Amino acid sequence: MEPLFTRDATEADAAGIQAIYAPVVRETIISFETDEPTASEMARRIRTITAHHPWLVAVDPAGGDLVAGYAYATKHRERAAYAWSVDVSVYVAASHRSRGVGKNLYHALFRRLADLGYVNAFAGVALPNPASIALHTSVGFEPVGIYRHVGFKFGAWHDAAWFQRLLRPLPASPPPPLSPPPPEVASRKT
Repeated sequence: MEPLFTRDATEADAAGIQAIYAPVVRETIISFETDEPTASEMARRIRTITAHHPWLVAVDPAGGDLVAGYAYATKHRERAAYAWSVDVSVYVAASHRSRGVGKNLYHALFRRLADLGYVNAFAGVALPNPASIALHTSVGFEPVGIYRHVGFKFGAWHDAAWFQRLLRPLPASPPPPLSPPPPEVASRKT
């Protein structure tokens, strides 16, 4: 398999991202969304999120720049004191799982977030999901708690575990985090 490249997501990646995410919504409890978003909705999300936070894709050049996975960050909470914290997510195409794609995406995302001035990353994992827990702990997340019976999907209540990872040392007087530059089309090798 040729090496994958990590780059900023653009709206042109929406169909590839939607193809990865739709079965997760439709067939699993991994996402608490109940209606799978369309490619146009994913394009809207990319546009909205990348105005303030990074969204990365891993692409497979052998597959015609097929999106093999993606990772992104969003605002953790609305109040000003949370400005240095983000929520993160990663999703990998079924054909590319267990190959380090999720780890590579997360590491690239963590570097970008630290460079922008963020300090903490949080990730929620719907339970049960041993593969996601293994991924998150392997990249330095630590468990911080469980929301019991927080999501109702497929006729049952589900718990969500929350994890935290420090992105850089705690600054004594941090400047506000920066927004990322507009998404680049140029690829960077993972």
